Amino acid sequence: MSSLLQWVLLATCGSLAFSNGNAQSAPPRFAGYRSGFNRDTLALQVLLDRQHLSCNCVDGVWGVRTEIALVTWQTLNGVPPTGIPDAAVLAALGGDTNVLMRYTLTTNDWAALGPVPQAWDERAQLKTLAYETLQELLAEKGHTSQRAVERLNPGLAWPNPPVGSEVVLPDCSYAKPAKAGSIRISLSRTEVTVFNPEGQLVALFPCSIAREKSKRPDGEVSVRTVAPNPNYTYDPQLFAPGGSNKTKLVIPPGPNNPVGLAWIGLSLQGYGVHGTPIPEHIGRAESKGCFRLANWNAVKLLAMVEYGTPVMIEE
Repeated sequence: MSSLLQWVLLATCGSLAFSNGNAQSAPPRFAGYRSGFNRDTLALQVLLDRQHLSCNCVDGVWGVRTEIALVTWQTLNGVPPTGIPDAAVLAALGGDTNVLMRYTLTTNDWAALGPVPQAWDERAQLKTLAYETLQELLAEKGHTSQRAVERLNPGLAWPNPPVGSEVVLPDCSYAKPAKAGSIRISLSRTEVTVFNPEGQLVALFPCSIAREKSKRPDGEVSVRTVAPNPNYTYDPQLFAPGGSNKTKLVIPPGPNNPVGLAWIGLSLQGYGVHGTPIPEHIGRAESKGCFRLANWNAVKLLAMVEYGTPVMIEE
């Protein structure tokens, strides 16, 4: 076990176990991995995320998204798709060394913060919809949840530790992803899968879909626009059809913009794949019709597609 990962385990879960003053040996790999935070689960999630097989938030907690990402990796690598992690799987992915990073907060991090008002007209008056807290900024940097950031760094003054504070985050740095030959969006599985031009699966991203079934399209469409750090046009009629307010507003870009840090417009009018400022809600049926990804996954997907990339939406 890497020293940094062991430090996190001790800081978040207490000492390994002591009897008569002598430390006992570490538990076997993935011991009790379904019962809460687990150091090996965290390492596994990081390593899968680096291969663009996302569990959504890398948080050290086992769930169906982590199991799906593991099964996908096992299938792609000719391993029986059990969805059960073990030491051999972790070793094949690269082991638990260097899955965490240390980051020191700077004055630039504080400068990246800003207000996120609830009223649409107040949002439209801002130059950017920045991060609201350092905890939010750090969660996005580590492809994790705000709760996990606090869990990995107990004792700091959350949500805004002072300049100079050192934090530990999942290290989800990754190589440039392959170009997409096609994309498939599964409504029933709430996931986006990406295939290279040879038809091999190269990425898996959990997504959210429309709350209303009538707003869930199916069939073949294609990518029509690609926009990093987009603005958003607020149409009150979309939220309150038939209401008296018909004034549209342009909401500035930023991580807290309703479509996050990336917009991939589809050939179906009004539909797209985009980021979201609330990655913890990914997987829910709550959008107005578009497909939401965690901001970090939306940015990845943006780099993989181009005008005309075919997209199949299916139940």
